[in-house]
Amino acid sequence: MATQPRASGRLRFDDFELDVRAGELRKHGVRLRLRGQPLQVLEILLERAGDVVTREELQARIWPVDTFVDFDHSLHNAIARIREVLGDSAVRPRYIETLPRRGYRYIGPLDDSPELAAEAGEDARAEMSLVTTPARRERSLVLPGALFLCAFLTVGLASWIVWRNVHAKAAVPPIRSIAVLPLSNLSGDPSEEYFADGMTDQLITDLAKIGSLRVTSRTSVMQYKGAKKSLPEIARELNVDAIVEGSVIRTGQRVRVTAQLLQGRTDRHLWAETYDRDPGDILKLQGEVADAIAQQVRAQITPAQQAQMRRAHTVDPAAYDSYVKGRLYFTTEYTRPDSLRKAQHFFEDAIQKDPNFALAYAGLADTYVYLAFAGAMPKDQASRSARQDIAQALQLDDSIGEVYDTLGVLSWHFDWDWDAADRAFNHALELAPSYSCALEDRAAFLAFRGRRSDALAEIAKIDQLDAGFSATQTESATYYDLRDYPRLIEASRRGLLLDPKNSWQHYNLGAGYEGTGKLQDAIAEYRKAMESPDADLPHTTVALAHAYAAMGRKAEAEKMLRDLERDPKAAASPYTMATIYAGLGEKDKALASLERACAEKSFDAEGLTSDVELDSLRSDPRFQDLLRRLGLDQS
Repeated sequence: MATQPRASGRLRFDDFELDVRAGELRKHGVRLRLRGQPLQVLEILLERAGDVVTREELQARIWPVDTFVDFDHSLHNAIARIREVLGDSAVRPRYIETLPRRGYRYIGPLDDSPELAAEAGEDARAEMSLVTTPARRERSLVLPGALFLCAFLTVGLASWIVWRNVHAKAAVPPIRSIAVLPLSNLSGDPSEEYFADGMTDQLITDLAKIGSLRVTSRTSVMQYKGAKKSLPEIARELNVDAIVEGSVIRTGQRVRVTAQLLQGRTDRHLWAETYDRDPGDILKLQGEVADAIAQQVRAQITPAQQAQMRRAHTVDPAAYDSYVKGRLYFTTEYTRPDSLRKAQHFFEDAIQKDPNFALAYAGLADTYVYLAFAGAMPKDQASRSARQDIAQALQLDDSIGEVYDTLGVLSWHFDWDWDAADRAFNHALELAPSYSCALEDRAAFLAFRGRRSDALAEIAKIDQLDAGFSATQTESATYYDLRDYPRLIEASRRGLLLDPKNSWQHYNLGAGYEGTGKLQDAIAEYRKAMESPDADLPHTTVALAHAYAAMGRKAEAEKMLRDLERDPKAAASPYTMATIYAGLGEKDKALASLERACAEKSFDAEGLTSDVELDSLRSDPRFQDLLRRLGLDQS
């Protein structure tokens, strides 16, 4: 079959058209999902239709030595991707023929219509006109010219090889940061969307275990689900070197995952692979994908980290389904008791279907903790249940970073054991250095303990991983505990851009304004916080009264506090009563209420190191003694 020259940038075969200039493959005018190196391989094969294109030729043109990938693996996957898009078969090929140990050949039809031929002829004539010389000069010049050309090419080739080996590698930066975009659900069933999201979640979690690789958080990447932005644009917004994208298909008793790695700045295709597994091997599959990506980006992965990704056990497919649904309810609405109850139900169902599923126990422990935070479960009951599930999870798999993060939260908020909390958070991040939840929890904990520089260092890491609302919440909590009011204002404003009606962010913004002396602005924000259905009215009312008093409106402030003192709902919290009494100048009652709140280890009592409402007590020796007894003396 004769080779057809490139025709006006378009190569047509059967129902397909490859638009080389646009970098698009279409079928009946519909653009197909093929790009990067697979598209480049197809272009070369079509241009050389009927000829064998060797592996060495393909490597020289598409995979130079400075590329940070495994060439054999990448070429195999590029051909597999082309066949998948074209509906071709390696056993009975219609388009791409494999010649073992040699290369590949395009054997399908090509459109040689007169229009394309005419266009191609014009291009060819234009090129030939540049090199044709008169016949009478040809004989006298050809031999010396050929000798000169050979010598020139030999020297040039040698110089190029030296330059490539010495300098070119430095031109391609290594991949140190990565984002996993939401995997596409290609099953054709919208109800399977949760499964694709769960796979995305777990792949991020597995990659977060690699210490030398910065992995963008789930909350940051989920905003790109269905987005029409280009990959370089997304990579620039997330500040990452590379992007992972792919698809999931679950049909019957098989799960197929296709993943590809692309250089963020250039959209250059680096690696692709398709995995076809039994649903019971889903955890192993996720580990395999993460391990393969780690190898491709040449991440510095320790033997222990590699073992973590490869030691996943078989899981009952129905149990995995329930686990993914539980995680979906937990991660998206962890402050709502009804969503937490649904998460609890799915995690319990997963454990019932597979009692050896460690991640399900970890998810259930998380749920108990946040049910207590939401006031939907007694604190002691939640603590006991969570600890039982943590113990079971660690017995099954002690390498899960999420479990140690939950253990740190329990030690901090429930036990007030600061040293145990510090150890647990540290170990969680040793196991999963890019696990955003552990980074957020540790940042807030360090600020609570008054370790300013450590807390700010953790915030800097979070800013690189997470651009979502949870990150701004963590920043606000951290700056509030550090009493860093200018930064608190900035973080709260960013949070309100993402969620304009969030009462907690309005409260924090009010605190920031009050801390910087902008009392009128503080009052306005406190009022906005009180208008929200989920507002903590007693706490916000005390803050508003405090701002009124600071403005000199002491009569109004005292009336608000006296009304609150008589409110039975406010009286249920000893800590709130302490802030009320502090505002009224009744120090004895305030300190007595604080003692009760700390004895109960109530969640809100952790504000005693930072709340401005207690500033009138801080110089009192009894208050200083309380801080010393709790191990919170920061002097």
